[in-house]
Order: sequence, then structure tokens, then C-alpha cells
Amino acid sequence: MIERIRPNVPQGSALELTDISKRFRTSWGKRVEVLTHVGFNVAQGTVYGLLGPNGAGKSTTLKIVLGLMKPSGGEGRVLGEPLGSVAARQRIGFLPENPYFYDYLSAREFLDTCASLTGLPRQNRRARIDTTLERVGLDPGAGLRLRKYSKGMLQRIGLAQAILHDPDLLILDEPMSGLDPIGRRQVRDLILDLKREGKTILFSSHILSDVEALCERVGILVKGELRREGRVADLLGESEHRYEIETRNLPATLIRQWKEKGWIRESGDRILLTVQDPEDLGERVQQVLRSGATLLAVKPVHRSLEDVFLHHAETGPPSTSMGPFVGREAA
Repeated sequence: MIERIRPNVPQGSALELTDISKRFRTSWGKRVEVLTHVGFNVAQGTVYGLLGPNGAGKSTTLKIVLGLMKPSGGEGRVLGEPLGSVAARQRIGFLPENPYFYDYLSAREFLDTCASLTGLPRQNRRARIDTTLERVGLDPGAGLRLRKYSKGMLQRIGLAQAILHDPDLLILDEPMSGLDPIGRRQVRDLILDLKREGKTILFSSHILSDVEALCERVGILVKGELRREGRVADLLGESEHRYEIETRNLPATLIRQWKEKGWIRESGDRILLTVQDPEDLGERVQQVLRSGATLLAVKPVHRSLEDVFLHHAETGPPSTSMGPFVGREAA
């Protein structure tokens, strides 16, 4: 059984979730828990990353924060307001993982519709739409219909509608989806710009390098349970000693021998040997040199967010929760 995480609530929290649970009843009458006692807080003006494999409960958590779904247990506040309140929703911008667009509209027509729904005054709409389109890297003057947009361009217009009304809290479900490396960099820069403006960003992502670069804190969800939560710097600073020896032209006998022990991996024409014990490092280096192989580098391996994520996703305790299914909310 996982110890329940009850974080201290900092002053100026944009989001506070405590013991959030969500149950559904399947079509054959069985109750299934998809979230179990999830609790974390997001301080105002920060970027928080919600991580987890497919079916972990990330989108369910975001829907509860948005008020699109009611929790079965627990409580929370968004921008000082109860979960699901109109006052909170008016101050949130949201990009779903798979947004739907009226593809017969142009970007400007679509954003004008979104602006009317958010209550943006008509006299301010044109300037705000132009600024927003430029900000996400789309041409304000283009009249191209959305049906002709690439997947990356559709992701940008989705981001545009999320920030159009200048929300205080931005919730992004897989915002890097469909973007090429340049597009991902632009979205990262946009998120950092929004943070500098005092906005709060909560987003889920499978691209852990982006999360590591952007977030102050992260939560790792696995099978509906919050396996780990904390500052990224603290998670990466947890004790782990590894060294990597980079070689080329390593003899096949050594490759077979070390591969059987799980010590090496190949990267192009290079062989990377991982050593866990510092006292063993010198002996392995000498073996490489005696073999006649080329020694390219010896370096410590720093713990990455991917290491932390995989550790908790692969070795965490079992859960009774299930993946996606067809069902209805449990009473």
C-alpha cells in the first residue's frame, strides 16, 4: 500500500488538490478506481508537470481540475475557488490532448468565436487575435481554412485559443503533441514567457526532456496513484552513482561478455559501458585500454527525469485500478 501523499499547502497556491479519488462503474456493474487519494499543489506563477504512462489518470485529473468531471472523493480549490465553479473556469485556459476544430473556419474566424465565448469585448478582439496568432507562430493575415492545417499548425491554434482570454491558470494536456523540434522550442519559450508574466501552467507530457527544462515541480501518476511528487531539482539530486565509459572498436569477445551482464549498449559506432561501482571504474578502463579499443570518454552519469519516471512507473507496487474502459460514474 502506498503511503498517502499530503503536501503542505504553500501560500499563494493556484491549485490545491487533497485526497482526490475517482471511481467508475463498468457496464457489468464492477466499481473501478481510476484515481486514488491524489493530492498535490501548484504555486502561483510556476510550471507544474504531471507525468505518467497511458491510462495513468492524467487526463482524468485535469478534467476534475477543470470541473468537467466531479471527483468521487476528496476536495480541491482552483485560484481560491471550489473545483468546478464558474468563477474558477473564467480564469482558466485549456488545451485538450485531442482538440476538435470546426475545420471550415479560418484561424481568425475560429478565434473570434472563442473570444465571444470567453466574453472578450468586440472592440478588443481583432488586436488580441492578431497578437495571439503571432505569439504561437501563425500568420495573422492568413485566411487558410483549418482543414488545410498540418497537425503542428492545429496544435498551435489550440494553444492560441487557450491563451486568447489572458487566463491566470493554463492547463495543457500534451501540448507538444505533433510539433517538430522547432515548434516544440517555440512552445517551451511561450510557456516560459507566460510564467514570467505571472501565469501558472499545469501540463502533462510524455516528452520528459521538456518537463525537466520547464517545471519546478512534477507529480508522477501510475495506475491512478501519485507515486512521487516534488521539486525537480530534489528528484534529480537523489543519490545515484554511475559512470559511463565511451569506446570505439571494442573487441567482440568483450562486447558479448559485457552485454550478457547488461553493462553495455551500442550507439552508432560507439560502445557505452555503464559502471555502477566507482572502485570498479579503473579496472574497466584498463580492460578497454588493454584490448586495443579506442577510449573516447569517461564521465559520471547524472540522474535524469526519465530515470526517476521509469523507476516509479516500472517498479512501483501493484494497483487495483484499471486502464481505459467503457463505464459510468459510480455512486
